[in-house]
Amino acid sequence: MSEATIAELLAAADAGLPASRPLGGLIERLTAEGLLRGARDGGRPIGPAALAAVEVKGITEDSRAVQPGTIFVAVSGEHVDGHDFVERAATAGTSVAIVEQPLPDVGLPQLVVERSQAALATAAAWWFGDPSHELGVVGITGTDGKTTTSFLAVAALEAAGLSSGLVGTVDTKIGRTREANPEHATTPGAPALQRALRAMVAAGSRAAVVETTSHGLAAERVRGIAYDVAVLTNLTHEHLDFHGSWEAYRDAKLSLFERLAVSPRNPVKASPAPTWPKRAVVNADDPSVGLFIGVAQEAGAGVMTYGTDATADVRATHSEEDGRRLRIAYDAPSGSANLELRLAGRFNVHNALAVVALGDALRLDPAAVRAGLESVEGVPGRMERIDAGQPFGVVIDYAHSPASLQAVLDILAPVAAARGGGLIVVFGSAGERDTDKRPMMGRIAAERTRLVVVTDEDPRGEDREAILDDIARGAEQVGANRGHDLLLIADRPAAIEAAFERARPGDVVLLAGKGHEHSIIGLDGPVAYDERTTALDALARLGFAGAG
Repeated sequence: MSEATIAELLAAADAGLPASRPLGGLIERLTAEGLLRGARDGGRPIGPAALAAVEVKGITEDSRAVQPGTIFVAVSGEHVDGHDFVERAATAGTSVAIVEQPLPDVGLPQLVVERSQAALATAAAWWFGDPSHELGVVGITGTDGKTTTSFLAVAALEAAGLSSGLVGTVDTKIGRTREANPEHATTPGAPALQRALRAMVAAGSRAAVVETTSHGLAAERVRGIAYDVAVLTNLTHEHLDFHGSWEAYRDAKLSLFERLAVSPRNPVKASPAPTWPKRAVVNADDPSVGLFIGVAQEAGAGVMTYGTDATADVRATHSEEDGRRLRIAYDAPSGSANLELRLAGRFNVHNALAVVALGDALRLDPAAVRAGLESVEGVPGRMERIDAGQPFGVVIDYAHSPASLQAVLDILAPVAAARGGGLIVVFGSAGERDTDKRPMMGRIAAERTRLVVVTDEDPRGEDREAILDDIARGAEQVGANRGHDLLLIADRPAAIEAAFERARPGDVVLLAGKGHEHSIIGLDGPVAYDERTTALDALARLGFAGAG
């Protein structure tokens, strides 16, 4: 019998919920959390208790998804304001709207709240019965390394006997079913996230690993999740378009560690076994380590550090790689040991050590943790090699921040040099996102490669040529010349083909920024796209059609 699909598991979890429930329970919770400011019905103010008996059958922030009896939460987003769609939701049969501003011309019952994004998350946790209280929850945050660390964490937890779910950038895992995540968002909206956690409980999972982005934290998507362990991979320049400043970005990450504080909404869990202590796992080599340790300790959580720093609790004592495998010797509270990972890239030393520290923090069998780590064969779109018989190397990686691009190029430079070649990089930068990083990435690329090809990533509604110009300025500041060692080709397949045509034997071509993703988002929305397929097609046109 074939495994159930993710959609089937989600539907099965929905079927296990009550068909409806009275609104009173949510009113009590919103009040207790200080979010509820009032209520209206028939266009007039009323006491919220007057709505307690209203029966509701679900929750959504998307007016197109409203079914009769659904709660509609009006969230003000980047491009649209949910308050403009309350009347549409009423026509579709919503039983009550949650709003930030009362709408006197709409006769629908309304709960008026302080922040609708926060109320949406609280309502989702309430509707799905607080599934995170029935799981050990590991939140992984950081600029880079979240996805690989999440993959490794799930493998280690399962090897140690804890069936684990995953919500992440690349994959979603519920029970034994694992499927690619088709969305570009790492941390989904609160209803989808709580629904996934409920499905994990229904499927028998004992733990959940949640990639927890700064967006997800700042936008309150993870409000209502009872975190047990928070992991920091690193903190570098990214997403300043959304947060507005480095400090706001950092503080969003710090808030995950604040959420470790024990409270009725985040109890210490003795079930599912083992007992889940509140723990912070922090990169000792990151410049912000002290802040994260301080916030975790103030929240009452124990701290486990990892890295190469002499003070780290889990410390790498030696590492070496051969381009395909990574060997690590380390000291930890559980003892000294060796790891042999089937992953390339020295940055994976930290990702693996984070999971060793996670195992020690949870007192898992260290040998089982190592076996889980060593079982991971790779992560889609992360240092993924393409070999169709061409005389030059091709590597796909999701690197899309200055730090991650620099790290990958610095790893590949000696690989190319050993082959007698140089580096070529193809990359872009997302439209309607952080603009400050564009020239930074252009400079980093030009300093480390013999040819920079700048192309689309996800231009969205922004002028794609303007994005390329922003990147090119950084490359030109360190001596790159357009038309010579700097090419601007907006069409990504054409850019990849141009890079391959110019590759010499021994070169390594890095295709950065798209990784595992299955679309490019333009002015009219997402268009199907796959980096691996595009690369193989381009190589085939050049006469290389090997195994891939």
